[in-house]
Amino acid sequence: MKPVIALVGRPNVGKSTLFNRLTKTRDAIVADFAGLTRDRHYGNGKQGSHEYIVIDTGGFEPDATTGIFKEMAKQTRQAVAEADIVLFVVDARAGLSSQDHDIGKYLRKLGKPCVLVANKAEGMTAGAQLVEFFELGLGEVFPVSAAHGQGTKQLVDLALERLALPEIEEDAPVQDPSVIKLAVAGRPNVGKSTLINTWLGEERLVAFDLPGTTRDAISVPFERNGQRFELVDTAGLRRKGQVFEAIEKFSVVKTLQAIESSSVVLLLIDATQGVTDQDAHIAGYILESGRAVVVAVNKWDAVDEYERELVKRSIETRLGFLKFAALHLISAQKRQGLGPLWDSIAQAHRAANCKMSTPVLTRLLLEAVQFQTPKKTGMYRPKLRYAHQGGMNPPIIIIHGNSLEHVTDAYKRFLEGRFRKEFDLVGTPLRIQMKSSQNPYSGKDDS
Repeated sequence: MKPVIALVGRPNVGKSTLFNRLTKTRDAIVADFAGLTRDRHYGNGKQGSHEYIVIDTGGFEPDATTGIFKEMAKQTRQAVAEADIVLFVVDARAGLSSQDHDIGKYLRKLGKPCVLVANKAEGMTAGAQLVEFFELGLGEVFPVSAAHGQGTKQLVDLALERLALPEIEEDAPVQDPSVIKLAVAGRPNVGKSTLINTWLGEERLVAFDLPGTTRDAISVPFERNGQRFELVDTAGLRRKGQVFEAIEKFSVVKTLQAIESSSVVLLLIDATQGVTDQDAHIAGYILESGRAVVVAVNKWDAVDEYERELVKRSIETRLGFLKFAALHLISAQKRQGLGPLWDSIAQAHRAANCKMSTPVLTRLLLEAVQFQTPKKTGMYRPKLRYAHQGGMNPPIIIIHGNSLEHVTDAYKRFLEGRFRKEFDLVGTPLRIQMKSSQNPYSGKDDS
C-alpha cells in the first residue's frame, strides 16, 4: 500500500503550494487568501521508485467549536487519522504563532510520526531565524520553499525514511490471476455493503469480517458460476442494526488504495442524491489508476421519473469521461438489475486484459489514417506507420511514426474509437502513446 502523507498547519502557510509541488500538479487552488482550502484534498506523488498519497487540508484550529472552522478542524483530524506521517507546515517568515502552539500540542498528544516544515524559507539561513520553532517540541525544523521547489525533494526523502518502508521481496506472494478482485467504491451510505450482503445472501455464503480497524477495506471471497472473486467493501461490512457516523467509518485513503489494488471497480452512485463532486473525484481517480470500471446507480426504485431523468443527465455531464463504462440502474435492497451487472464486470475484466496482435493494430491504424489523415500543424503532418500493444490492465497501444508530437487530442480520440470497436473494449480505459522516430540526419553538418 502507498504511504499516506498529510499536510497540516494554520491558514495561509503554503500547504496547498506544497501539495502541488509534492504531487507535481496544480490540483490544489493557491491564492494569498487565508482559509481557501476547506475540505481534504487527495493526490498521488512519486519520487524515485516510491509512490505515495498526499492529503491537503484547510487551516487547522484544534479548539474551534463553531462554524466553518469546526468543520475544517474535523476534516483535518480525519486526514491525520488516515495518514502514516504528518508534515506540520509553519510560516518561516511570519514566525511562530499561538495557533502553531495549539497544533503542535495536538500532534504531540497523538504521537504519530511528524516532520516540522518551515515553508517560505527561500533566502533564509537555517539556524537563528528558525530557532523559535523548536519551542513546539517536535524536533528538528526542516526549511523548504514550496513556491520555488527548494528542499521539497529532501523533505519527501526524510518523510519516507521516517516511515521505514519495507523492501519488496522478489518472492513476495502475488494475487491469483484467476481471481477477479472487485472493489465496490462510492460515497458513504450509497449502499455498498447492502449490495455485497445481497450478493452473499443469494449465494448463501457466510459474510465475515477480516481483522482490522473500522476504516479498513474488508475483503470477502465469493464464487459465482465457477468464477472466483474477491469482493472489497471500502467502507467495511456492517451487521444489521449497527449505527455509526459516516466520517468515522469511511476513509478516502482506503478507497483509493482498494481501487489501485483491484482488477475491476464498481462505482456505486446514489440515485436519490445524483452525481456529486465526490462521485466525480472517485471516478477521476479510477480513470487515473487505469482500472476497469462499471457504473451502477443504486436506489433506482426510490426516485420518480423526473428525478431519474436528472440523474441520467448528471451522469452524462459530470461522468462523461467514463463513457466507455457500462451503466446499470439497480436496487441492491430489492435485488433488481443485479444479474446483468455481473456480465458487465466480467466483460470489463476481459477488456482490461485483452491481447491485441501487432498486425491487426497496424491494419486498423492504416485504415484509420486512410479514412481521415491527421491534421497538419505548421510545416509538419504526422505520419503514423505501425502500432503494437505496450501493456495490459489497462491496455496500452504504442504508435510509431514521424512528427507524432503534433497529433491532436481529437485525433487520438478518433483512433481510440476505432480500436475500441474492433476489440470490444467496454469497461476499460485505453491509453495511446506516440513514439516518433529519430531523424538520422539531425545534428549532422550539411557540408
